[in-house]
Amino acid sequence: MSFKESVENDIKSVFLNAEEFAETHSVRYDGEEYADIPVVLTKTKENERPAVISDMQGIHLVTAVAHISQADMDGIIPEQKRYIEISDGSALGRPFYQKYRIITSDCEMGMLRLELGAYDE
Repeated sequence: MSFKESVENDIKSVFLNAEEFAETHSVRYDGEEYADIPVVLTKTKENERPAVISDMQGIHLVTAVAHISQADMDGIIPEQKRYIEISDGSALGRPFYQKYRIITSDCEMGMLRLELGAYDE
């Protein structure tokens, strides 16, 4: 097994393992839905992020970093400045999606790393 193959196996079996680090989410991007895929979504708390001048009273910038297997998104690499929606619980029996703007988008060895921003009340 090559190093690259070993890393790809580790992505699925360790880092994106729903019993270890990842949680199952549905992701919407560019008109497609990728249902129930493992995502590591790390949200930054308001006091951990730099202040943004445009923050208005009662409106907060939510920032997060998402790690997703490129294979789970059919080989797509989401583009910077586009929008992506990630399920975040449910309401009235239906999934609730948080809409994020992609700030940065990187892919290394099959692992997508997306820095995300969204405004929330």
